[in-house]
Amino acid sequence: MANVLLCSASPRRRALLHKVVEDFDVTSSSAEERSAYRRPHLRVMDLAKKKGESVCEDNRLVISSDTIVYRKGKYYGKPKDAAEAFEMLKELSGVWHSVYTGVCLKKGKVERVFYDRADVLFKKLSDEEIERYVEEFAPLDKAGAYGVQDGIVVERYQGSFDTIMGLPTEKLEVILKEMGV
Repeated sequence: MANVLLCSASPRRRALLHKVVEDFDVTSSSAEERSAYRRPHLRVMDLAKKKGESVCEDNRLVISSDTIVYRKGKYYGKPKDAAEAFEMLKELSGVWHSVYTGVCLKKGKVERVFYDRADVLFKKLSDEEIERYVEEFAPLDKAGAYGVQDGIVVERYQGSFDTIMGLPTEKLEVILKEMGV
């Protein structure tokens, strides 16, 4: 049993955490993904904290995370179906939006919660390109219905690639060192 437990079903988060932690176990969260917070940075930190609190572990460091896409007061979570994914991608086509990722690290009574933000500009996409993307890249498990790692829809970004992908490894590494991990 590893000393670190990643609370996430995301294969992308697993790959990202391997950049900063060699050995860890994985579980998923039973937390409901709802938050009363309206401001995106507070929302992702709240959701990350709820996910971490859903796992009862006192002897291991639990790392949980949440990512949202946000533009002009609107949140883009994981689409429920291909039609919703298409609509999200159409709305984001050709415009800037923000990606927020919140992280909670919890071991016993010690807890650290933080977030990072990156800004993303989408390419201008035709309806056909959006349909093809939805069919070929299975975006239903991704906030905003896309993955930056696909290299298809993102024209450029400002900030951390890893934050957009779902785990701000640069900030996480610093905080893990501060916590002695």
